[in-house]
Amino acid sequence: MDSSKIERAVFAGGCFWCMQHPFDELNGVVSTVVGYTGGHKENPTYKDICSGETGHTEAIEIQFDPAQITYSQLLDAFWMNIDPTTPNRQFADVGSQYRTVIFYHDEEQKQIAESSKEEMARSGIHGKPIVTEIAPASLFYKAEEYHQKYYEKCPARYERYKSGSGRERYMKKIWGK
Repeated sequence: MDSSKIERAVFAGGCFWCMQHPFDELNGVVSTVVGYTGGHKENPTYKDICSGETGHTEAIEIQFDPAQITYSQLLDAFWMNIDPTTPNRQFADVGSQYRTVIFYHDEEQKQIAESSKEEMARSGIHGKPIVTEIAPASLFYKAEEYHQKYYEKCPARYERYKSGSGRERYMKKIWGK
């Protein structure tokens, strides 16, 4: 794999624990890191983020090989793992740090994201307006190590959280899986 061809995508979809696993399973995804972005505080910690006053959101940074998976395909995976109709919350998690955002790195990603959002809105599958933001990428701060690959480090806790938060129930209702 030619590392000069690796591209980045950054998505905020609520609790980053639940966003990392689906992307790690995709062919063409080289690596994922969970962290914080979109705010004004430098080098935020999880405790800072939880205050809801940093402007940051929990997010995932994805390194991907565009020869194996497209940005559009990553967006499809993003939409299938969130509720894009709730501002400043995802399932049980409430606050601006849990808002959904597509952070673009260039004009092409912006256009693809806007088209993807329009397509999702036209589908009507969620039955409500799509409120997911599209914003320019800014500094991405890697979260503390204990958050990385949480689904591997604490599988039982991860599964309880994913189920208890309402995320799984919503995905089953909307997507049938």
